[in-house]
This record gives sequence, structure tokens and C-alpha cells, in this order.
Amino acid sequence: MSLAKASCGRSSTPQPRDLARAPWDSLASGARGTTVTWRMWRGDPSINAYVDRWVSPRVLQRYGINLNAVEGQGPEIVNQLQVEKEAGAGGTADLVWINGETFHQLRQADLLYGPWSGRLPHAAWVDSASPIISRDFEQDPAGYESPWGTVQFALIYDSARTPAPPRSYAELREWILAHPGRFTHDQAFAGITFLKQLMYALGGGVERFQGGFHEELYRTSSNRVWRWLEEVRPSLWRRGGSYPPGVAELHRLFANGEVDFTMSNNQNEVVTKVAQGIFPATARALLLGDGTIANAHFLGIPANAPNPAGAMVVADFLLSPEAQLEKARSTVWGDGTVLAVDRLPGPWARRFAELARDPRALSRDSLARYARPEVAPEYHERLARDWRSRIRRGGS
Repeated sequence: MSLAKASCGRSSTPQPRDLARAPWDSLASGARGTTVTWRMWRGDPSINAYVDRWVSPRVLQRYGINLNAVEGQGPEIVNQLQVEKEAGAGGTADLVWINGETFHQLRQADLLYGPWSGRLPHAAWVDSASPIISRDFEQDPAGYESPWGTVQFALIYDSARTPAPPRSYAELREWILAHPGRFTHDQAFAGITFLKQLMYALGGGVERFQGGFHEELYRTSSNRVWRWLEEVRPSLWRRGGSYPPGVAELHRLFANGEVDFTMSNNQNEVVTKVAQGIFPATARALLLGDGTIANAHFLGIPANAPNPAGAMVVADFLLSPEAQLEKARSTVWGDGTVLAVDRLPGPWARRFAELARDPRALSRDSLARYARPEVAPEYHERLARDWRSRIRRGGS
């Protein structure tokens, strides 16, 4: 009997032991003719184009899988899976794009299928020696998620408008006070990452926060963050009474000239947005000297996924050198690879080395020098919750 028996384009859910002992060719064959529903952030046209116009046709042609990418991120994914679990209902997603905060919540609630990622043939080329890839917010993925890409946070500014940008959080504070209404951050993941970096800077460096969550350290350090924000709040965009819901909305404010900075969890996004004509040609990425967070993003399979076999086939294709190279192109997405490029077979290492370098792109030396790791997910969760209750009061 097929591992992924098609039924109206969906599949029955195999038991983990069935997938664990099935040969990969048999698993892939069983997934042919099924649909994989992928919940992911759909707020960036470049990412959407990569998935819809490049990945989906190849997955269909090569594996006979219809890939259906739909909106869903962070809390939405967690809430949906919890509702389905409590209702005893069948799953509505086979694959989810997640980060360390969401991974932590899903694992705590036993909402992820696994372990499975070690079964993927292309997992052999993953750079498992990298601490950024082998840990997710200090958590062991333990086979319950597969790495997909690497990124590093950067501010984005227009060098024509701001020829001498601030280079530290201390300088940024002074800049905000001197340029009222010209800076803000979003309410979602990028904005909270910005605040977490501020917590590192004001709290004595990332080293103090490593090794798990510490309540007293969080209280004292986050209080410094709230004081910093309250000092600059009257000088923020709309006097800190409103914040962009997400980074896409913040990008629009920057592109329209309403603010002088935007931000991204991908240091290469400025290159992509300039190439698309969304940002001005004079836009540049900026790493603050206090350090910027580097991390990896991952793919998970819900515990109630109707088609885990199909999800595994898609995840394996996304790990292939071909797919990793395509999304690393600055004209496509500019997302960093999770593969150990120097170990790749054939000409792949050379192809990655030959990726076009844009003058707007940050150098690898600079990225490495200022990279800071993620810490326990509770810091991110608490910052997000406390920012909403303490700072956003009455804001939108």
C-alpha cells in the first residue's frame, strides 16, 4: 500500500514508523500525485515569486507534487495547530516555515512531527558544524525541523538622505532625538529582533544571555530597553503612538520617504529591493557596531500533517544545491545557504563562489565580525509580550 495514498489530492497520514523504515525512493513514489500545503510568510514578493514560479513548477514536474503555498506565520501557525489538536480535527498543513520562537512553542505543545529531517538525502550536505545552523535559538532541532536558509539582521538607509548614519545604538538614540518622526520599527519578528539586539547592547553583550533563560537577568535588562524606548518615543514616527504591523509595511514607509530607516532579518534584502526598483539605488545595509543577530530559518512538519511524505520530498528539494543556489541569487531572494559549500559535489562549490556580488552587499568579513547568535526563545517571547503591554499601549 502506498505511503501517501492520494485521496482528492491529499494523503492519508502514515505512522512515523512507516516513514522511518521505508526506502527514500518508495517514500517519494508514494507522494507522487498528492498535494503539499505549505504555511509560510507571504509578505515578500521576491520570496513568493521564488516559491510560486521557481520551486512549485519543478516540484510538480520532477515529483508529481502540487505545492500549495498559503499565508501563515508564527502565532497563526501555533494557534491553528492547537485548535486542530484540541478539536481532534485533521490537519490543514503539511509543511510550515518557522523560526526558533515558533519551534519552541510547537515542540512544547507536541505539535510537530518527527524526527524526520535526517532522512532527507540532501541533509548530508548541510553545514552541521555551523552553530547558527545546528542550533535554533539555543535549541537542538533534534530532527523535528530542517534548515532552509541563513540570514543576518541589518538596518537599511538611503545614503543620499542619510550620508552619515549612526553606527551604534547610542548614536542611533541621538540620531532619533535629532530627527523626530524619521524612525520606527515594526511590531513583528524584525522589530522584536531589533529590540533584542538593543537588550544585548544595554545588558553587557550577548554572552550574558547565553545558556538558557534567566528571569532576573531578563527583568533588569529589559527595563533598560523600556527606558531607552520611552526616551526616544516622542521622537519616533507618529510619536510612537503607532507602529507598522510588519516589515513589509515598514519597507513601504521607507520607500515613500516617510522614514529614513527600515530593517530586515536578511542582510541582502536591500540588494533585492533595489534591483526590483522598490528601494532607491542609493539604499544601503548597515550593521550596528553593537552587533546584529544571525540565525537560520527552518521547515517543520505538523504532527497532524495529512501528507508528511510529500512534505519531506519538498523539504529535500529545498535543500538541494540547485534550489539553495537559486534563492541565494541577489536577483531572486539573496537568502544565505545552509549547505557546506566547500563539500558539495561537482561544480556546485564554484557556482556558489561565482554568485554575483553587488556593491550594496555587506562583506563576509563584516558580517562575521558583527554577527551575534540567538539566545533562548523565552527572551524573544517575553520581549514581544512586554513590548505590547508596556510600549504599544493604545498604538496600532
